[in-house]
Amino acid sequence: MRQILITALLWFSAIGCGLLAGVYFAFSAFIMTSLGRLAPAAGMEAMNAINVDILKSLFMPLFFGTSLSALLLAIFGAFGWKEPGAIAMCAGGILYLLGMTIVTMAFNVPLNDALAAVARASGEGALLWTRYLTEWTWWNHVRTAACTASFALFIVAIAQR
Repeated sequence: MRQILITALLWFSAIGCGLLAGVYFAFSAFIMTSLGRLAPAAGMEAMNAINVDILKSLFMPLFFGTSLSALLLAIFGAFGWKEPGAIAMCAGGILYLLGMTIVTMAFNVPLNDALAAVARASGEGALLWTRYLTEWTWWNHVRTAACTASFALFIVAIAQR
């Protein structure tokens, strides 16, 4: 039963990481650049709309479900260290939790909250938007890389099992 659970978690995590890496890659590759070309008030309004809509979308169950699955895989990998695929499974889980979940909560979400709280038409809003574009995108690059690497590690664990 444990082996079936681990296999299911590996597949779910791999698919979740792949999907999230794609979302984050799109933001890093062109969405933030496009929003940055807009007038600050328009860019801020668009990003705030995205941030509101994402909370009501299928992204959230995928985000939290993959985080839980990665946590469980890190634990299973740590306690089954000598089993085939355990190192890749544990590394993928830890990398995902640190590089995606923690980064999102510690950096991207507070930046989103600050963006939602500032008056868009103010000078303060324009300054925040400039900083937001740089900082949020940099942390998004980290999330993209973490999801991609975790995806690869989960596939390695699947192959080794």
